[in-house]
Amino acid sequence: MSTLPSVVLAEVVNELPVPALVYGLGFFAGFVVLAMITYSYRNVANKRRGPQGGHQAGH
Repeated sequence: MSTLPSVVLAEVVNELPVPALVYGLGFFAGFVVLAMITYSYRNVANKRRGPQGGHQAGH
């Protein structure tokens, strides 16, 4: 009998260094941080406008 079927049917198990829940929580925390950074740039364009009101005001 050939050893090929036993190699094909062998189960390969790679254990994770931490539980899968930790990966999910880590990615979720990363996305929350990125969302907070994105949210911090809100209304930036309006802060740069001077007393004339906007780009087209002087034309």
